[in-house]
Amino acid sequence: MSDELNYAIYLSYKDLPSCLKQCFLHFSLKPKKSELSLGEIVSMWICEGLLQGGSTSLEEEGKRNYKELILRNLIEIDPSFPSQLICNMHDVIRSFAQFMARDETLVVHNGDTAKENLKSSNFLRLSVETKGVGSDEFEWIYLREQKLLRSLILTGNLKSQPGDSLTYFPSLRLLHIESANIAALVESMYQLKHLRYLALKRTDVCRLPENIHEMKFLQHINLEGCESFMKIPDSIIKLQGLRYLDMDDTRVSSIPRGFRALTNLTSLFGFPAYIDGDWCSLEELGSLSQLNELSIRSLENVSSALLSAKARLNAKKQLISLGLKCDGRVGDGLVQGEVSESKEEEQIIEAVFNVLCPHPCIEQINIERYFGRRLPGWMACTAMVPLESLKILALEHLPCCTQLPDGLCRLPYLEWIKVDGAPVIKCIGPEFVQQYNQLHRPSSQLAATFPRLQKLELHGMEEWEEWVWETEVKAMPLLEELCISGCKLGRMPPGLMSHAMALKKLEIWNVQGLHSLENFVSVVELDLYDIPELGKISNLPKLQKLQIKYCPKLETLKDMDALRRLELRVSPWEYQLPVYLQTVKPSHLLLTCNLAVLTFMAEGESSSEWGKFNHIKQVEAYAEDGQDEKKWHVLYTSESCNIQTNIHQGRLVEEED
Repeated sequence: MSDELNYAIYLSYKDLPSCLKQCFLHFSLKPKKSELSLGEIVSMWICEGLLQGGSTSLEEEGKRNYKELILRNLIEIDPSFPSQLICNMHDVIRSFAQFMARDETLVVHNGDTAKENLKSSNFLRLSVETKGVGSDEFEWIYLREQKLLRSLILTGNLKSQPGDSLTYFPSLRLLHIESANIAALVESMYQLKHLRYLALKRTDVCRLPENIHEMKFLQHINLEGCESFMKIPDSIIKLQGLRYLDMDDTRVSSIPRGFRALTNLTSLFGFPAYIDGDWCSLEELGSLSQLNELSIRSLENVSSALLSAKARLNAKKQLISLGLKCDGRVGDGLVQGEVSESKEEEQIIEAVFNVLCPHPCIEQINIERYFGRRLPGWMACTAMVPLESLKILALEHLPCCTQLPDGLCRLPYLEWIKVDGAPVIKCIGPEFVQQYNQLHRPSSQLAATFPRLQKLELHGMEEWEEWVWETEVKAMPLLEELCISGCKLGRMPPGLMSHAMALKKLEIWNVQGLHSLENFVSVVELDLYDIPELGKISNLPKLQKLQIKYCPKLETLKDMDALRRLELRVSPWEYQLPVYLQTVKPSHLLLTCNLAVLTFMAEGESSSEWGKFNHIKQVEAYAEDGQDEKKWHVLYTSESCNIQTNIHQGRLVEEED
């Protein structure tokens, strides 16, 4: 190995079982900018024949391998996604993996590099990622001699010409193309007789070949984000080996009758609900008992609970992820139509969703654009069969919903809650953190509710003013991150400060009524944006990073002795530095302001602003000019009392004490 490669990684790699080595090397094909989910990665491994199966399903074996790579620090969890759903590979580890697979595999990140390498060698696996802009493109013609390819991953700016074809690759097992124009290649697709994995995400494809059934080994089809795609071929029901089908964010509005024949499906996304005479498409889901992941859309088309019951969701004992979505009738936060019609529609959709109750094994639920006033009864504390395995809950765009479900606090494994767009909710009451039947019992007799909740996001609740959670109610002992935005919340609840002792990151954006933030004794990172009434922040003894943007009434910062970094953006109409800078002592201040303030700072000791920042070890201050946010700058170091700036006559000037 070259000296640039880490020998310690080689020792970790050498310790891997043979099957895990192959999965690790294959993961390095993943384009850097692509967000490939756990399910997609495992599906790639299955279709490449890297998993053996045995006593468990191939999907379960793949998930175990995925988690093992995480435990061995060979792939990294993306913390912006829940439950280890998305992982990436560090550049150093990626370079090592590509070195180990160099005889069979080529991974490149621009079109020119790909052209040069493809001229001299033949590969089994190829991954090309272009920037997708300007001259960085990759021409299909350079692939013609790669007749041994088994895996082909292309992302970005792909240039094809009339006559270009997929027939050059008779051994292809895996074809993943993303964000490219490839409609001309569809005609030859059916000739890929050995293809197992087909992903055409966010491409210009508008159809699949009608004779797709001739691709008998096909197990995975992903059409996510193909906005021109309208119809699934009728012959798809003959693909008995199909395990994965994603139609999310396409224009598919119907599915062929007989879809129920695809009994090996484990993942199905973007399934359209619709009625044709006395037949409902949800009937086709009834016999699909192997499903692990399912999302259904256009549920506003279902006219009764009797029809939705035919999906038999409560009988699907392997289902761990469920998405339920309405389309079309909700716009600008209101249900369209007359008041009487709206009430009737609300009652129908509530009845439909009440019947779509999943089996208690469910781990993830996403509900989107639901326009009922009450969320499904199976989320309430009175539910006969609680969702005891639930880990992730996302509720998005609920224009008519009047309150959050009251049965969540008792769920033992719930880790992540996201609410985004609930404009009618005015109050989160005590029932959110404590069940009704326990409201009057002594707190000493009660265990903490939300025992495993780690992240809570509450966005777009425009009328939300009050959060009731009293000090004596124990809840959320493991909460690490809280994000609140787009509301009128007047104060943070006392119970949150008293019991969320694991809270490390607090993010508050665009909150109109908040006057103070105090006593968050465990918070390490605080991010504040557009809080017009905020006047005081105090008693955050462990705070290390603080971001403040557009909080014009803020006057007091105190009791934050651990503060290391302060990022401050002041309004263009403020012509002085805030006085509270004198009361804190971060190691580093990053300031964005207007040119007038920057000019005062550049004057050094003679400036009225000098005493506000001269005690800070390192100061970076910038003023924007048009599109250039950092055109003018002042850099200050307290140890040498040295100021550097470029705002005098456009030249770099130094002033020293």
